[in-house]
Amino acid sequence: MRIIDPHMHMVSRSAEDYRRARRAGIECCIEPAFWSGQDKHHAGAFFDYFEQIIDHETDRAERAANMDHYVTIGLEPKEANYRDMAEAVVDRIPEYLERDPVVGVGEIGFDQVTDDEEWAFRRQLELAEDRELPVIVHTPHTDKPSGTERIVEIIEEMGVTQERIIIDHNTENTIDISSRTDCWLGFTLYPGKIEAESAIDLLEEYGTDNMIFNSAADWDPSDPLAVPKARDEMLDRGWDREEVRKVVFENPYEFFDQSPNFDYEA
Repeated sequence: MRIIDPHMHMVSRSAEDYRRARRAGIECCIEPAFWSGQDKHHAGAFFDYFEQIIDHETDRAERAANMDHYVTIGLEPKEANYRDMAEAVVDRIPEYLERDPVVGVGEIGFDQVTDDEEWAFRRQLELAEDRELPVIVHTPHTDKPSGTERIVEIIEEMGVTQERIIIDHNTENTIDISSRTDCWLGFTLYPGKIEAESAIDLLEEYGTDNMIFNSAADWDPSDPLAVPKARDEMLDRGWDREEVRKVVFENPYEFFDQSPNFDYEA
């Protein structure tokens, strides 16, 4: 069963991780720009990083595993709190959105739910809406329900196209909030976010429409095979193969196929 993983931070993984993921069925991954474990203090560091995931990682995925690799570009919320630097980064994001492997904006959203984070979130939602691009939204690690509530309020207030937005890192404490919208709902199978067992339980309760699994395979304890393992667990629990395929392939394909640069062939 083919898999699309829409949240793999492969810049942090080895070439062998690409090969392992490919053997497990992942034919396509999307790598969102994210916080890399240490705050950046210069705008130029972001531009170097954007170039690395756009060019080097896309080439590395092809060379290592014949895997289709796309990226989303954005100023993630944690570093939006360095306002002068953040403004310089956001001002240049539009030029990166024109690059071939770039299929959306993200990850954007909230970390500590500050005014500076909200400024960056709103600016980048506008950039995506103007260009009709998909958006990956990061819900905060702390006070997650209230932060998710604020995300939903801003999305509704701005009137942006909800069908092009995925609210990510959902848990049992946020799904009722996120599912009030027409946004897609992401579940990040990652320690400290949600375990596969709990995410599958939620799908049993809420269904599979607009639901997406992803792995967030970064430098911390994490697993680039998290989505294939969840696929296998769903099958072991007796899920219909077509429903499993919907979650791990058809839903992420439909979401990113809204981008003009997404040319992976289903």
